[in-house]
Amino acid sequence: MNKNENIENVEEKETEVVSKNFIEQAIEKDLAEGVYDTVHTRFPPEPNGYLHIGHAKSILLNYGLAQKYHGKFNMRFDDTNPTKEKMEFVESIEKDIKWLGADWEDRLFFASNYFEQMYECAVKLIKKGKAYVSDLSAEEMREYRGTLTEPGKEDPSRNRSVEENLSLFERMKNGEFEDGEKVLRAKIDVTSPNINMRDPIIYRVAHMTHHNTGDKWCIYPMYDFAHPIEDAIEGITHSICTLEFEDHRPLYDWVVRELEYPHPPRQIEFAKLYLTNVVTGKRYIKRLVEDGIVDGWDDPRLVSIAALRRRGFTPESIKMFVELCGVSKSNSSAEYSMLEYCIREDLKMKKPRVMAVLDPIKLIIDNYPEGQVEYLEVQNNVENEALGTRKVAFERELYIDREDFMEEPPKKYFRLFPGNEVRLMHAYFVKCESFVKDETGKVTEIHCTYDPETKCGSGFTGRKVKGTIHWVSANHSVKAEARLYENIIDEEKGVYNEDGSLNLNPNSLTVLKDCYVESELQDAKAYDSFQFVRQGYFCVDSRDSKENHLVFNRIVSLKSSFVVKG
Repeated sequence: MNKNENIENVEEKETEVVSKNFIEQAIEKDLAEGVYDTVHTRFPPEPNGYLHIGHAKSILLNYGLAQKYHGKFNMRFDDTNPTKEKMEFVESIEKDIKWLGADWEDRLFFASNYFEQMYECAVKLIKKGKAYVSDLSAEEMREYRGTLTEPGKEDPSRNRSVEENLSLFERMKNGEFEDGEKVLRAKIDVTSPNINMRDPIIYRVAHMTHHNTGDKWCIYPMYDFAHPIEDAIEGITHSICTLEFEDHRPLYDWVVRELEYPHPPRQIEFAKLYLTNVVTGKRYIKRLVEDGIVDGWDDPRLVSIAALRRRGFTPESIKMFVELCGVSKSNSSAEYSMLEYCIREDLKMKKPRVMAVLDPIKLIIDNYPEGQVEYLEVQNNVENEALGTRKVAFERELYIDREDFMEEPPKKYFRLFPGNEVRLMHAYFVKCESFVKDETGKVTEIHCTYDPETKCGSGFTGRKVKGTIHWVSANHSVKAEARLYENIIDEEKGVYNEDGSLNLNPNSLTVLKDCYVESELQDAKAYDSFQFVRQGYFCVDSRDSKENHLVFNRIVSLKSSFVVKG
C-alpha cells in the first residue's frame, strides 16, 4: 500500500467515525466493553392501526442496526390490548414492513404468545411482595395516584398478604370479577417523582376476545409490564424506542430486575420523526375514514405507509428521507417538501417520460394527410439512455392541454395562440390558423398547419420557435382518470382548530376523468409509475384502476421547493 492509499484509508475511517449517530456509538461501546457479544433489535408495533411515515424511521433504524452489526432483527406484535387490535392491522403492518425491505426471516413473534409466562411473572412478583390486587375504581385510582406536583397516596389494599393477593389474582384469571373491578398493581413507590413508578397497574380484567388467543384469557397485562418482559424473553440487547418512553425506562428496568432476567436489554431513546402539516394520529385518521372524508387508511392524501405506497412512493425514497432526517435526541419537524424531494430524486432516472393530456382540447392539423399515421421514435428518458426508446403515434388529429392555448395571450406567453408557431414535442412545428368555439364560448377545436421540413431530429435550422408543447394522438391514445392531490390539511391555518378538530383542505383531491395518455400505457399495472411530461410523476392506482379504466395518482409535481443544504 502506498502513502496516498494509506492516507485515503485513514480519511475514510475518520469520516466513518464522524458519521456514526449516538445510538451506533452506544452499541459499539457495549460491544467493545463486553456488555453484549451481539446486537439484537426489534420493531414492536401495537396492531391497533396502520403504520405511518414516523414508524418507517423506527423500522429502518432497528433493522439497519441489526444488519450493520451482523445481528438479529425481530418482528414482534405488542398485542396486549384486545379492545383496539384487529387482524386487519396485523396483516397491513406485515405488508408495510416487508415493502420497506425489513426482512425478519423466521423471527416473527406475538406478545400474546407469552401470556402464560407473563402471568407467571406476575405471580412471582406477588410472591416477592412486589405486587398486589387493588379494589380501587378507575376514578379512585387517578385520585390516589397524585399529580405531577403532588405525590400519590397508599392504596388501601397495598398491604394485603401474599396469600390473599395470590388468591385474588387467580380468581381474576378465572373470570370471577367484572371488567374494572380488580387490577394488579406493582408495589414500588407511591411518592416517586416519576409518576410511572407510583405503583402502576400491571394487569387488568377485560372480558374480550383476543385476535390471537381467542377467549383463553380474561385478564391482560399492561403494555409497560409486558413490553420489557417480551424484550427479555427474546434476548433483545438494545431496545431502541422514541423519546416519550424515556420516563418509562425506570419502570422497565424495575420489571426485568425484579423478575431476575440475567441479560436485560439496554433501552436507548431517539427523537420521533415529525412531518409538518400532516395527520398521523390514529383517532383522527379513523374519524376521517369513518366520516368518508378519505376512502380508507390507504387514501393517498394520508402518510400511512400503505397510503404512500398506493400513491406511488418507493421504499428507496422513504429510506432516503429517513437518512436525511437523521437520528438525534432532539425533537424537530421535517417539511413535507423534503419527502417530495426524495421521491423525485429516486424516480427521475428510473422512469420513462411519457406524454399525457389532463385537460384535453382537440388540435387538428389541416394540411396533414388524412388517415395517415406516423410513428415517431422517442427516448424514454433523455437522462438515462439505458431505458431505451418507444414509438409514438402521430396523426392529423391530436389532443393538447387546454392551458397550452390562449385566444388572447399575455406578454411572454410562448405557447399556442392565433398566428403563433410552436413545436409539438418530438414532432413538427405547427402554426395556429383558427379555432372553433361552442355556444358557451368555450374553445373546442384548434386548427393548425404544420411544416413537414421541421420534423424533430431532421436537423432543420431554418427558424426557431420559443414554445414546445406536448400532445397525444386522438385516435391512438388511451382515456384515463387522473387524481391530483394536495395536502389534506389547510397549511395556512395549521393542523388543528381551536376546538381540536382538523383544518381540512376542501381542495385536497381533484379528479380529472377525461384525460388521454399514450397508448403505450394501456397495459400499465398497479404501482407502475411514469413521469408525465410537464405534469409530474404519476402511479397507477392499486385499488381503483381496472383493465379498461386506468386511474393514475399524481405522486408529486415536478417543481421542488426543497433545497438540500451542503
